[in-house]
Amino acid sequence: MSDSTGTEPAGTEPTALVEPGTSRTEGRTHTLHFTIALPHPVEQVWAAVATAEGLPGWLAAADVLEPRLGGTVTLRWLTNGEVHTGHVTAWDGERVAEYTLEGLHGRMRFHLEPTARDATTLRFTNEFDGDDELRLDRLAGWHDHFEHLVAALDGHPTDERTWAAWTPDRWLLLRGRYAAAE
Repeated sequence: MSDSTGTEPAGTEPTALVEPGTSRTEGRTHTLHFTIALPHPVEQVWAAVATAEGLPGWLAAADVLEPRLGGTVTLRWLTNGEVHTGHVTAWDGERVAEYTLEGLHGRMRFHLEPTARDATTLRFTNEFDGDDELRLDRLAGWHDHFEHLVAALDGHPTDERTWAAWTPDRWLLLRGRYAAAE
C-alpha cells in the first residue's frame, strides 16, 4: 500500500507479533495473507478493524462506514489525504469485516478468531490486481499497518499529527526485506 505506509511505531525492527505476510499470484491478481496472534480480546480487535473510531489509529480515517453487508465505506489515508470508496462485502459482527474498495486497494478481509479469553488471531486477506511491484508495495504497507495496529491495541494509536509526519523509511525497509526474501 504505497499510499499508506511509513511511520515507525516500533522503531526500525519489526514488531515481534507481526510475522511476514505471504502472497499468491494468479495472472495479475495477487492475494496477500497475514496471520497475527494478538494478546487482546476479540471485542477490542473488532473495534480497531471494524469501527470508524478504531480505524484511524492504525490504518485510515473511515469518513463513512456503514456496518452492514452492502454498506458504504470511504477510507481517507491520513498520510496523503487520498480517498477510496467502496462497499462492505462481508459482515459478521465480531468475526468478519470485509471492505472492497474501488481502484488498486481491492478486497480487504479481516477474520477474527478468539483463541483464549484475552487473545485473538487476526487472519487478513487482501486481493487486488496489479503488477509484481505493487504486490511488494502492498506486502510492506500492510506489514507496517499491522505494526501500527499492534501499537494501537496496546494503547498507542497513531494520531493525525503523526500520520502527517509520515516518511517512507520504515516502509522502504520492509519492502526491501520482502523483495530480498523471494
